[in-house]
Parts: sequence; C-alpha cells; structure tokens
Amino acid sequence: MKTCIYLSYKGLGANLLHLTYCHEIAQKYGPVTIITLCNNLEAALKDDPLIDKIIFINKYHKRFIDVLKLKNFFNSFNFNQIFIFYPSTRIYLASVLSNIEKIFCYPLFRKNKLHLVDAAKKFTEKSLKITNCSTETNFFIKENKIQNIKKNLDNKKFRIVIGAGSSGPTTKWGAKNFYNLINKLNNNGDYYFFILCGPDDKNLSDEITNNINNNNYVSLYDKKIEEVIPFLCSTNMYVGNDSFGSHITAQSGIKSLVILLDSPKAYTDYSKNYQRIFPEDVKIENITHGSNLNPDDVSVEKVYQEILNNKF
Repeated sequence: MKTCIYLSYKGLGANLLHLTYCHEIAQKYGPVTIITLCNNLEAALKDDPLIDKIIFINKYHKRFIDVLKLKNFFNSFNFNQIFIFYPSTRIYLASVLSNIEKIFCYPLFRKNKLHLVDAAKKFTEKSLKITNCSTETNFFIKENKIQNIKKNLDNKKFRIVIGAGSSGPTTKWGAKNFYNLINKLNNNGDYYFFILCGPDDKNLSDEITNNINNNNYVSLYDKKIEEVIPFLCSTNMYVGNDSFGSHITAQSGIKSLVILLDSPKAYTDYSKNYQRIFPEDVKIENITHGSNLNPDDVSVEKVYQEILNNKF
C-alpha cells in the first residue's frame, strides 16, 4: 500500500514536530512518502528507515486553480491513501479528484487556534483507530556519523549546542546573552560548544565567537543541514532558541533547554526531554507568536543555573 503524508509547513522544526505521527502511520502501513513545503526536510530525514521518500513542493498549493495541477501531481504517484495534516481544501479536493482510495484530513475550515501537538495526536489516533499515540519519537541517524564527530573531540568536555539561530528575530535571545553565558560556563567548568546558526546568520555567529574567552567551539553556520545534524546528535545538551535543532536533540534523547520568547508552548509540549525557560513574570500559556518578550528578561544567570540543574 502506497501511503502519502502531507505536511503543510515550511519550517523544519514544525515538520519535525510531526515526525512521531509519520512514524506511527509508517509502523502500521510501511515506509511512507511525505509531501512537504519544507525544502530541507529530505536532507534531515535521509537516514530514517520509516520514510520512503520526501517530496518538496513550492507550487500547486497557493491558488484554488492549482487543484487540477495537484490532481495530476498525485496521479503520478498512484497513492492508495493520504493523511493530510492540515485543513487544506485544495489538498483534499485534489486527493478526491485523483481517486485516492482513502483520504484522512483535518476537519476543513478550522484553521484557527490549531494546537500543533494536540491536533496531530488526535488526528492520528482517529485515523488509525488507536488510543494513546505517543508524542515522543526517535530521530534516526547512522551511528558512524556520530562517531565521526566524537572521535575528533575531547570526550571529557561537556558538549553543548548553543542554538543562537532562529527563524525570526523575536524568538532570539541575542548574541550578547549567548557569549556571556558561554564565558560564564568556561569560567566554571570544562565545556565544548557547537554554535548553531543558519547560513544567513554569519554576523550573529561572528559576534558570538569573537567574544568567547576560549577557543573551545565550532560554528556551524556555513554547514549544510546534513552536516549539522551529526553535531546535534553528538551533544550532551541543547541550550538556545526555539529552532529545528532543539527538535532533533529532544528526539535524540538529549536534554533540550529552550528559551521561549515568542513561540507557543505547544512547540515543546511533546517531549519529556524539553526544559522551557521564560521570563519569571510571564505565564507560559500567554507566550505565543507576537508576544515580543524582552530577551533580557531571561537572565544569563537563570539560564546558567538551569544548565547546572539539568547537567546530570
């Protein structure tokens, strides 16, 4: 049976948040094909045995007239069933027109206030007729890739991914806070740091690394996603902004400390490996897109203490 999963998200983190449900479907029906709006999901999941194929589309999904193009697109794969993780009328109609035998879709016309984890969990349980679908999953990576990183490191040092990059400016804790945190850690312990920034964050990476009081770091800003992932899976802890890196570390069983400034708590609800840090005078339920909280309301000392509390 050829099974398709449609993920209507551009961000890598949002796609990874749905990985456990893709795995649940694949465990029942065999390896699945994922159609996504995320251009680097394929590179991220290339070692996943439960994923047969990942298809990136950046067209066919914006206009209602694209339904017929989507129909022809789906016909080329001869899917037997599709799971649509979004209330997309276009994808649903295209699936009907392409005669896909079984179509499972979020309730249409209910896009507002979707809780990413709750909605995906309930949808998967209802579609598969199961109960208590786990929100936890395992991120797959070949062990030799991890060992290739570790063999060049001093394994006596505690390794921390510094998640300095993020998809939006309002979710970032800021370069100064990160390098002050790194320097405080260096003054009080033996650490090695992976500075996680995207390809557009060279200035951010430079500002951090130029102010570190040691050379115990590597910056990942210039590496491709498939080169970054082995570093993430080789770390002892993630500390930083809400980003794809925290999803990969959490799904790899690694403690992930995420500073929430502008991201709904739903993004980190699904794994016991998450520890959330946010301003003391703010209720976590009130943090969401548009909160625009002051990064300095989360002190370096607070993050430092959380690292020590979660280190062992």
